[in-house]
Amino acid sequence: MRYVIFLLTAIFIISCSKKEHQTLKKGTYKAELLVQDNQILPFIFKVDNEKSIRVFNANEVIDVNEITYKNDSVYIQTPVFEGYIVAKIENGVLQGSFIKESLDRVVPFKASPSTDRFRIFSQDTPKIVQGVWEAVFSQNIEKDEYIAKGIFKQNGNTVTGTFRTTTGDYRYLEGVMDKDSLKLSTFDGAHAFLFQAKVTDSTMTGVFYSGNHWKEPFIAKRNDAYELPSANTLTFLNKGYDRFDFSFENEQGKLISLNDKQFQNKVVVVQVMGTWCPNCLDESKYYTKYAKEHPNSKVAFVALAFEYAKTKEIAFKRIQRLKRKVGIPYPILLAQYGSSDKKLAQEKLPMLNHIISYPTSIFIDKQGKVRKIHTGFNGPATGQKYLDFQKEFESFIDTLSKE
Repeated sequence: MRYVIFLLTAIFIISCSKKEHQTLKKGTYKAELLVQDNQILPFIFKVDNEKSIRVFNANEVIDVNEITYKNDSVYIQTPVFEGYIVAKIENGVLQGSFIKESLDRVVPFKASPSTDRFRIFSQDTPKIVQGVWEAVFSQNIEKDEYIAKGIFKQNGNTVTGTFRTTTGDYRYLEGVMDKDSLKLSTFDGAHAFLFQAKVTDSTMTGVFYSGNHWKEPFIAKRNDAYELPSANTLTFLNKGYDRFDFSFENEQGKLISLNDKQFQNKVVVVQVMGTWCPNCLDESKYYTKYAKEHPNSKVAFVALAFEYAKTKEIAFKRIQRLKRKVGIPYPILLAQYGSSDKKLAQEKLPMLNHIISYPTSIFIDKQGKVRKIHTGFNGPATGQKYLDFQKEFESFIDTLSKE
């Protein structure tokens, strides 16, 4: 697969030496990723100029400005994450691939001028999907089954919203209701998600596609009162442990632990995360905002990165890129590279009963006692849940700081 990625890049970037230099033309484009079952995962982006585009997912706007050209091809590096698009440009149409090298994943990509994310085929009045849905993914499939909460808004045929799970949310989903067919998608440079479902007044039956490497069924029923288990009860210290501790390298190769002076007599928030993780990015942006707004507080943040980058050098480059792009002021230590497997991660932190989510945050008081462990993160796509998290976080941190 690595040879395939190299070959594709060579074809798009090197082989066209005799062709006229091509650049992106201003305008709005519909991109299409080819996933399993020959399904098309669409998203919309707008070219502002040859060096800048914006990707749109519902209320989310992603600015992309790392764009380079070689003859008739364009290389589009998505912000923060490692995924990139490489494509030929011909008559205003882009044809190529979305590539994530560390995971050996290549997804066929095409884009052409258009403003419609999904086409509407039926003139019939669409079913109403707005509201709260109690969902189950991979039902009765051993070890894969998990629960979720669908939260949707609808305006005519247009639908936005997300699915929340116990480990986080599927971020900004945007799509349509076409009679009784629900179609939702999102693309953020790390994840490419497509949801398709048949909807009745009270039920939903569908398939979730993640890139072209994963698909799973899901079902849902209307339930306005449905709530997921509390994110503060899912992860806890194992018996025999009364403290949380770690010792991992920073970018300078120095081992950092909770015993270091920078954490003494402070409330410490330990963030278990990865630079490849969109929910971690959402959380990192919020923690960065809080840290910068409270520079003199008795609160310290530290992140433990679990990276699937194949080498330590690449992992630290991605950590540095994340810190630079987001402006993260707190240390990010490399806890693991070569895999983001949660079982391996748990071995690095044996005091925890398990790690079921990136991110997971451990709240430690000034005496070094673990006071709370929060699994997952409800980002801005979850609306009120995100606002509630901020209030809870700030109130709890304020309580610990005053002790």
